[in-house]
This record gives sequence, C-alpha cells and structure tokens, in this order.
Amino acid sequence: MSSQPPESTSLDARMSARAADVLGNKSQKRGLGRILPFLGPAVIASIAYMDPGNFATNIQGGADFGYKLIWVILAANLMAMVIQNLSAKLGIATGHNLPEVIRQKWPKPLVWFYWVQAELVAMATDLAEFIGAAIAIHLLTGLPLFWGAVVTAVMSFWILGFQRRGSRILELVVGAFVLVIGLAYLVQFVMARPDLAALGSGFIPSFQGEGSVYLAVGIIGATVMPHVIYLHSALTQGRIKTRSDAEKLKLSRLNRIDVIGAMGLAGLINMSMLAVAAATFHGKNIAGAGDLETAYKTLTPLLGPAASVAFAIALLASGLSSTVVGTMAGQVIMQGFVNFSIPVWLRRTITMLPAFVVILLGLDPTKTLVLSQVILSFGVPFALVPLLIFTARRDLMGVLVNKTYTTVSGWLIALLIIGLNFFLLWGVFKG
Repeated sequence: MSSQPPESTSLDARMSARAADVLGNKSQKRGLGRILPFLGPAVIASIAYMDPGNFATNIQGGADFGYKLIWVILAANLMAMVIQNLSAKLGIATGHNLPEVIRQKWPKPLVWFYWVQAELVAMATDLAEFIGAAIAIHLLTGLPLFWGAVVTAVMSFWILGFQRRGSRILELVVGAFVLVIGLAYLVQFVMARPDLAALGSGFIPSFQGEGSVYLAVGIIGATVMPHVIYLHSALTQGRIKTRSDAEKLKLSRLNRIDVIGAMGLAGLINMSMLAVAAATFHGKNIAGAGDLETAYKTLTPLLGPAASVAFAIALLASGLSSTVVGTMAGQVIMQGFVNFSIPVWLRRTITMLPAFVVILLGLDPTKTLVLSQVILSFGVPFALVPLLIFTARRDLMGVLVNKTYTTVSGWLIALLIIGLNFFLLWGVFKG
C-alpha cells in the first residue's frame, strides 16, 4: 500500500472506515450509503461473466436456436450467484483465498496439478477476452486484427496500472466498463424489439439436438468462470477487517447484496445478448450470423449503424476489462498455489501470446472463442469441488460455515456441470 498515491490510499481508508462503522453499528447512513462500502468485489468478478466469450456463445445460441437457450443463461447465472457468494465467503471467513487454502490443506502433488490446470484455464479465458477486444478494435477502426491485438495489449497495460492506485479505484474503473456494456445492450435490445412471448417461452428448459447441448455447455463455461471462483476469495480476504463473529456474519450478508446485484446485472446483459441475436438473426438465413464480425456487419442493414456501433463498443469494453480481471486472477492462482509471483506486466505478456498465435495462424476467431468457453466449463468442477469441501468445514469457516441446503445446492450445481460435460464428450466420440 505504501507505493500507492496518497489520494487512492485515502479513498480506500475512508471506505474501510465507513464499513467498520456500519459493522460496528456506529453509522447513521441508510440505503445505498450504508451498503456502498461493501460493494465492489462482485463487480470485478462479474465482468468475467460478460466477457467476449459470452458474446460469442450467446450470439451463436440466439442465431442458431432463437430464444430456446435463454433458460441456460438464467440457470448459469443463478449458479454463478451461489458459487461467487461461496468464494467471497471463504475469503471473509478464513482471510485466505481458495488457492492458498488448497495449498495449505492438500498434498503437494495434487496442489501442483491444480495449479497447472488452473493456469491452462486462465490462458483459455485470456484467449477469449483478448481476441474479443482485438475484434472490437478491428470493427470500430478498420485496423487489421493483428494491429487490433497490439492496441489491445497497450490499452490493457494502461488499465492494469489502476491496480497501483488502490482497490476502490480499480472497482470504479471496472464498474464503469460494466455500465458501458449494459447501456450498449439496452440500446440494442430496444432497437431489436425481441418477441416477448417467444422470449418468455425460452425460459422453459429444452434442447434442440446435440448442437444446442454443445452451445449450452459453452454458455455455462462462459458464465460460470473458474478463474473468478479463485479470484473472488482473494478480493474479499482482508478487504474489510472484522473484530467478532457477529461482524463476520453481518459482512457476509452485506457481501451477498454485492453478489446478487452484480451477478444479476450480468445475467440481464447476457440474456439481452441472446435475445438481440435471436430477434435479429434467427430464421433469416444469414450465413455465419453467429460470427462476431458478421454479426456487426449485419446489424447495420437490419437495425441501423447505431446498433452495430453499440455492439462493437460493448465488445471492446468487455474485452479490455475482462482481460485485466483475468490477469489479476492469474496472479492469485500462481501466488496461491505455488507461493510464487511474477511481475504483472510479464504475466500479461505471456498470457496474450496464444491470442497472437491464433491471429497469425488465421484461425477463425469466433470459433476459437466458442471452443475456449467449452474448455472453461471443464475447469469449473476443479475450482468448485474444493470450494464446496472447504466452505462446509466448520473448523475453517467458523460461523460462516455452509448451511446444509447451501452445500446440497452447490453439489447439485457441480454434478449438473460435470454431467453436461460428459454428455458433450459422449456426443463428440459418438460422432
């Protein structure tokens, strides 16, 4: 903290003092003023639930299957609320993040396996985020995709610099990106005018062939993000100091508001993505409508230039902010599992290399994005299983130990995700 500018540390200190007053029942504030000091960690985590991988899977889902998979987004978002709340609660209860607890409690060979798979998942995440931002810059400026990636690299380094100015400043920056994405999709939703009756029927669970199952797994992989399961516990560990079990319980309840609000907004944005794609592209015989660049170009004649610009701006805001969050998660993963860290600029450089390889090889960027989200869904159980195990242990969690129904719900979520993955593998090998 000593390296941070005085103005940023004073903001962090003021918000921490206000939080302490609320926890100690010394604050007279009501409403938003009362909960404001506790908002932020879930906002940072939520940006990963609106990353370019979501754009790719949601647009593909809407273009190919109309509103039929919107129930998957709702289900995935409800799962995300449960999971992110557990991760945040672990950080509050133990003062450690999930990778650190795994390192402390599990055998070293298993810890190293977990580190390797978590790093691979983080790289798949960053691939989607980085390519998404590069595509957005290409669409907005006409720059070749490679130079769009170069601009993305420069801008992501700049945004990462806000980390040095304190956690609250970074939360505000990420919150501004969330606002941009939300407003952009509100514009598109109004312009696309989705069929509300058909949209409502999309909340009835159903599939339409193996292709819809593949996309459903991709949507879950893009929505329930393993790297932010690790990260959220780090964002809450020690952020607000508690002096008693009563304060821990109160902090956990206020943190739940942060999670529900941030994840709820992310869910609405994801549903809007699919609804706009369904209203605009489904059933209109538009070749490759699920492709991000095709979607951008097609929006102009169908909805007007404002819709396509709003789409590209949302994609850019999503890619830039989520790639920063991904880099933060990568730092937590390495430090937590193996107690080692590298400079953030070096990690940022290493993790963006696969995106440049994809671009230079001329691979289809949208198909690469969708595939990366399927890979991510296979990483979810590895993060979720230890989270469920540890948050059910009273010796670790104390008064914040899971209720029985919470643990049961968490295991049902894990089994559902694992089951979908096996179903997908069966379909692949069967074919």
